Amino acid sequence: MATTTVEGAHHAPTASEYIRHHLGHLSNTHQQGPVDFSVLHYDTIFWSIAMGVIGCLIMWMAARKATSGVPGRFQAAVEMLVEMVENQSKTIVHGDRSFIAPAALTVFVWVALMNSLDFLPVDIFSEAFKWFGVEHLFPYHRVVPTADLNGTIGISLGVLILMLYYGIKIKGLGGWLHELFAAPFGIYMAPFNLLLNIIEYAAKMVSLGMRLFGNMFAGELLFLLIALLGSTATVFGFAGQVIAGSIWAIFHILIVFLQAFIFMMLTLVYLGQAHEGH
Repeated sequence: MATTTVEGAHHAPTASEYIRHHLGHLSNTHQQGPVDFSVLHYDTIFWSIAMGVIGCLIMWMAARKATSGVPGRFQAAVEMLVEMVENQSKTIVHGDRSFIAPAALTVFVWVALMNSLDFLPVDIFSEAFKWFGVEHLFPYHRVVPTADLNGTIGISLGVLILMLYYGIKIKGLGGWLHELFAAPFGIYMAPFNLLLNIIEYAAKMVSLGMRLFGNMFAGELLFLLIALLGSTATVFGFAGQVIAGSIWAIFHILIVFLQAFIFMMLTLVYLGQAHEGH
């Protein structure tokens, strides 16, 4: 385990200090915590944008190298992914999917890439910052944007905006407002209908972000606990770290892509519901 300097201390951190340090964000304030909407998390912003750019480059390369002949492995994998998303969107969304299907594909690739950052060694960046002598500039640094509730709620907020946009586009502003006040109990229960529909929109957004955050945060925390096994400086500790880390990393591959798939599917479901009336 790396001997990380925590808040100016010059001793090897305790287990709680080690975990608390790795759960801190590079932000515009010294206040740290797993959930904090009052500050900007620069590491989350940086890695979210970086993975978005990489995802766009991957899809651009696939489109650029696509051929009508026998596809290579890379082209075949991308074609299978595109076909899977197209089939799911066709089943769920009954309407114009010219934007929705590509948006769902973008969500899947983006979230999968952000989740995959969890496979990087937990101390790789703290050790790199020490090696370059810039650790004072990066006292905290978290790599996985989806293990930050600020990041996942931000993505789900984008989905909420699309839900509102398609609700108004498909039904018209008047029809959408009428549904907002009249569904599901009729216009005479307008105040209750409005409250219920606002709660429904908010619940969809919050649950979408919380589900992804909860799974990725738990996975990141378990990686940190496994890394602490190496602090025992014994053969059993080292063996336990390697064995447990390998097993959890293999299992985590399923979680990484499953959570991306679930997020994509819920995005399609919510946009599909926006096309339909109560």
